[in-house]
Amino acid sequence: MATVQQGTKQFQGMFSEMWAVTETVDFGNAATGSGTFASVNITVPNVAIGDIVMGVSVGVDTVDGGIVGAVTAANVVTLTLMNNSAGAIDLASTTCKFVVGRPSW
Repeated sequence: MATVQQGTKQFQGMFSEMWAVTETVDFGNAATGSGTFASVNITVPNVAIGDIVMGVSVGVDTVDGGIVGAVTAANVVTLTLMNNSAGAIDLASTTCKFVVGRPSW
């Protein structure tokens, strides 16, 4: 289960709710070739479509990959490892941290 902290006083009112999430994930193999990817879904209670995933960090070198996050369903954040290299990327299991904000506008 993910560690989740929820609050309302960050970013000077830009967000009505925020979640700071820490979770151990294993992306699996992003196959050889630019444009391939591997994804993991993380349960984050109370997030919704339209919330913004910010500041994804991981505890390992992503090689030539990049990681993006998005709320893809109610209570679900999907983190995607995008392979921008000519070879396969298979990251070790690692701790990911990210912030989700619900815009107040």
